[in-house]
This record gives sequence, C-alpha cells and structure tokens, in this order.
Amino acid sequence: MTLAKRIALHISRLQMGQGQEMRRTQFAELVPQPSSVVMLGDSITEGGEWHEWFPNQNTINRGIGGETAEQVLARTDTAINAPRAVFILIGTNDLVLRYTPEEVAANVSAILRRIQAATPGTRLYVQSIMPRGPRWRQSITITNTLLAVVARQHDAEYLDLWPALADDNGNLRRGFSLDGLHLTGAGYRAWCDELDPHMAELATSPAVGA
Repeated sequence: MTLAKRIALHISRLQMGQGQEMRRTQFAELVPQPSSVVMLGDSITEGGEWHEWFPNQNTINRGIGGETAEQVLARTDTAINAPRAVFILIGTNDLVLRYTPEEVAANVSAILRRIQAATPGTRLYVQSIMPRGPRWRQSITITNTLLAVVARQHDAEYLDLWPALADDNGNLRRGFSLDGLHLTGAGYRAWCDELDPHMAELATSPAVGA
C-alpha cells in the first residue's frame, strides 16, 4: 500500500469511521427478510428512500456513507438473507482513496462470489459508478469497463447509468446534484427510472429457493 493511500484511508477513518461502525452494528442486529431486494453500497445508496420509490418491492437499504468496495465485502454477510436480488453500487470512494480500478473490480468480484456462494438463486445487478466531474472521468470510465467484465464473469447484469445521469463533461446532469456527487430528488428519479424495468421483472419472479 502506497503512503498516499495509507494517509487517505487514515483521514477517511477519522472523519467517518465511528458513524460507519454504528450503522454496521445496526445491520448486524437486523436480518433482512428472505426474498427482499437489497440495495448495497455507499452514501448514494444510503440516501435513497427505496421503499417509497418502489412501494411494491420489499427493498432493504444497506448503504453506508463513505464506504469502499473492500468495506462492503467485509459486511456482505449481514446484508443478505436469501435475497431475491442485490443491486450493487460501489467504487467512487475507492478512487478518491487511491484504490486502483483493478482493486475496485477485484473487490466487487469477491462480493459477487460471496453472495453467489450463500444464495445461488439471487439475481445480481452491478451498477456503474456514477459521474463525478472531469477530474474523475477517466478513472471512473476505466473502472466501469472492468466492472462490466466482472458482471459478465459472474452472470450478473451490468447497468450502465451514465446515459441517464451524465452530461458531456462527465458531471451529473444539471439539477441532479448540489455537490457533484450526491443526488437530488431529480437525480434519484432518473436513477429509479433506469431500475424500474428490472424491479418490475423481479416483482413477478419466484422467491429464491421456491
């Protein structure tokens, strides 16, 4: 691990570690209902009112702000319980903390393997890292290309969110964010419009193990 990466991780843990750990301990006490749809990721997932966006689905929010794919991997077991589907969105914090695109992809691959080993019938969806401005466009693009490959390797569906969310400069579209990263209501609506057909299909699919 490089010195720059160690410093970035240390600062992140000082800033967010306690809040993250409190949310993790809550998840450790809560067992998701079987056949739920798990939304797994960082603060962008955490901020979604999933039960209201998809009232006909039993959605479970397992997002924790500031987390990396490596941290999600460490808590995957507390996020799943024979879920009907898992939608994964992770990686933007990794790139800020100096993880390479290859490291992000390897950790997402490990998450998928762990879920498949626990519940082989679960539908898996890997979502592209969302736009984050010109500074991050290249690293996000490279990472998303690798994530698409990882999804295919695990028979997961890859959902490219960029056409719906990105402008020509690699920013979130006007009105979709106030800080260039997290989503406004309009941003969540655009995202959920992309998820709608998949959620509709899941609503009519049999429960895992049925």
